[in-house]
Amino acid sequence: MSEPHSLIDTITDGIVPVHSEGYKFLAIGAGISLLLFWLFPPLAWLAVLVTGWIAYFFRDPPRVTPLRDGLIVAPADGRISAIEHVRPPAELGLGDAPRVRISTFLSVFDVPINHAPVAGRITRSVYVPGTFLNAALDKASEENERRALVITTAGGAEIGVVQIAGLVARRIVTFAGEGDSVGIGERFGLIRFGSRVDTFLPPGHGPLVSVGQRAIAGETVLADLKSSEPEREARRV
Repeated sequence: MSEPHSLIDTITDGIVPVHSEGYKFLAIGAGISLLLFWLFPPLAWLAVLVTGWIAYFFRDPPRVTPLRDGLIVAPADGRISAIEHVRPPAELGLGDAPRVRISTFLSVFDVPINHAPVAGRITRSVYVPGTFLNAALDKASEENERRALVITTAGGAEIGVVQIAGLVARRIVTFAGEGDSVGIGERFGLIRFGSRVDTFLPPGHGPLVSVGQRAIAGETVLADLKSSEPEREARRV
């Protein structure tokens, strides 16, 4: 199956929309740029570059999400930085039994929008204040500012998602709260300026991704609750 594609489609496909969370930052950048063009034009061009980067950072490209029941998709763009069997953080309320945790590290160049890994209802949403260590560090999951959510599927599976602020990130935003229903791939939040997102799989299920792999939020399949496929092996080429 294919879609007809014209020259205009090719051009418009390259134009990525900016998420509404970035509008006020763009307005500030544009205002400062205009002011500097009036006061000191050479410096104004630097402000224009910064404003352009803000538009790039808050980009919100469309995603094509697989809909088969049982799939868990990546909640964030970025690099899979760790896959470990660990005890879920207490704020998730998922008990003490170890689960597979898939950590995705987002640099300041990754799309900051987070997408729901499964369809279901948000049965838990807890904000935890903390520090702003480098999100790539393991202890960031316990010490950094974060938002912990549990999404429960129609079949009763509980998937934990933790948005973790990083060294530069200073704001975690959620668009859906406790009790809300979300569809798989639906936008549920964002983290400004570099961060990490941890995904906790249900007990007895392993990942279908590997450390070092690039994940695309709403598209990359992290796990399959209906598959008995063993954990995949991979190598960098």
